[in-house]
Amino acid sequence: MTETLNPKPFKNKKRLKNAAEGKQRRSSFSEHRLLASTLIYMQQARHRTSAATTTTAQTCARNRPTYEEEEEEGEEISERCEQSSPRLLRTQNRSWFPIGGRATLARAQSIGGQGRIIAQAIRVRVSNLRFRIESAMNVFIASSSSSSSSSSSNQIKLLTFFALLFTVLVYAKNGLYDDASARFMKDDFKMKVAKAVKAHVLVTGGAGFIGSHGTLKLIEEGNAVTIVDNLSRGNEGALRALKKLTKGKNALRVIIGDIADENVLNRAFATEPKITKVIHFAAVAYVGESMQDPNKYYKNVTSNTATLLQAMDRFNVRELIYSSTCATYGNPDVLPITEKTVPIPINPYGKSKLFAEEVIRDYANANADFKAVILRYFNVFGSDPKGRLGEYPRPELRNHGRISGACFDAALGNIEHLLIMGTNHNTRDGTCIRDFIHVTDLIDAHILAMEKATSNPPSLYNVGTGKGVSVKEFVHACKSVTNVPIKVVEQTEARPGDYAEVYANVDKIERELGWKAQYTNLEESLGHAWHWRKKHRNGY
Repeated sequence: MTETLNPKPFKNKKRLKNAAEGKQRRSSFSEHRLLASTLIYMQQARHRTSAATTTTAQTCARNRPTYEEEEEEGEEISERCEQSSPRLLRTQNRSWFPIGGRATLARAQSIGGQGRIIAQAIRVRVSNLRFRIESAMNVFIASSSSSSSSSSSNQIKLLTFFALLFTVLVYAKNGLYDDASARFMKDDFKMKVAKAVKAHVLVTGGAGFIGSHGTLKLIEEGNAVTIVDNLSRGNEGALRALKKLTKGKNALRVIIGDIADENVLNRAFATEPKITKVIHFAAVAYVGESMQDPNKYYKNVTSNTATLLQAMDRFNVRELIYSSTCATYGNPDVLPITEKTVPIPINPYGKSKLFAEEVIRDYANANADFKAVILRYFNVFGSDPKGRLGEYPRPELRNHGRISGACFDAALGNIEHLLIMGTNHNTRDGTCIRDFIHVTDLIDAHILAMEKATSNPPSLYNVGTGKGVSVKEFVHACKSVTNVPIKVVEQTEARPGDYAEVYANVDKIERELGWKAQYTNLEESLGHAWHWRKKHRNGY
């Protein structure tokens, strides 16, 4: 008979009410513990863990350190749990720990507390669960306040019932972390790689569309990779695919965490073999969203870049490859855009990237042994030509996503029509003109830049095809590739913060690095993306 791990209730009504109102305090993570314990319960039901293992999990869970407890105490508790239950923490059994893997409590504690890690896991796969439960709490509090005769035990039981009910609903619809994910999402391990490995590269945002393609290419080229990604924009399915594609190479390590957290970065860099290079992909990257929430972009793009550089300094990592954007140029007067074009960004996304570039240049100026290369690339699309990886935009971000993703969503019936925003620009057909670069070509440019172009002061390259394509021309190609009569709706008003026409002059990168885009046929490149998307209608 299996003993279950019951959620630990709130101790009093005041704390219950605070949680229902969304008030979180560092001194307690009871709200997260309630949600996490419910998830734990569901995972136990799936895996049918043994009574001995579950009992140990209960003991450890009851002793999880709070945010304000000393790190040493957390490590002591973790070590004690690991010693008392090697089977729980070291074998394939992961049912009690929602983010999966053989991650120990010590590892979780080292990146800021168990509650924070549990909360991240919840946000990734069941992000709306918390809000549903909080709504239930509000209803519960409202009803219970009118009945003073209700006992605290009945309140706790009812609250637990609500939490479990909503967990079951979400679980039934989406699932939690499946076995493959749990096996993969171990948040730390030491790689045993061959001595002949070229480099150990830290890839921020490695679960994203571009980052996942970059990670695969790096490993294929003989490098080891550590990914750091908080999965706020990245795709967990891409990580599973990478794990499968690189099986046997022992060259991939993943840490689920935010690069804004110094503890996450400390764990990322504190590994063997030593990390020697960083490719910084991680960033929020939607022009429209940046106009609505500019502070989010300055924090995520500019501030996080400074935090990353501080971590590199602590661990004496001296090479950075930075993924910037053509949005730094704004609306240039002269086309095509060269590296000497004066950057005048017109939206917070472009500004935050330009500021991050300046942070890198200033750091390089203060550290003579530091080398970097900055790549300003244009509009990325396509997918792995072999169909191994692709792009699957999160449903809640579709309004901000790439035009290619919107085309495919319309072709698959996920949205009623394709909206073209801005048909009154001073261009050949009134719509925006962009330089569409295949993701494979973009990654090849990153690899070459990493191997040949880091310098002090940092070098700068445009990455594009050198050819502009209008949005209408792109949509026409998409219709041809999908063979679907996509309904198109045109909107005269442009997207806030948008620029009319940008395309690159790529003479410099061709001359100095020998790089040139290989996938310049629009329909061929779209065909790569469509082939993957048709086979993965619901993502990875």
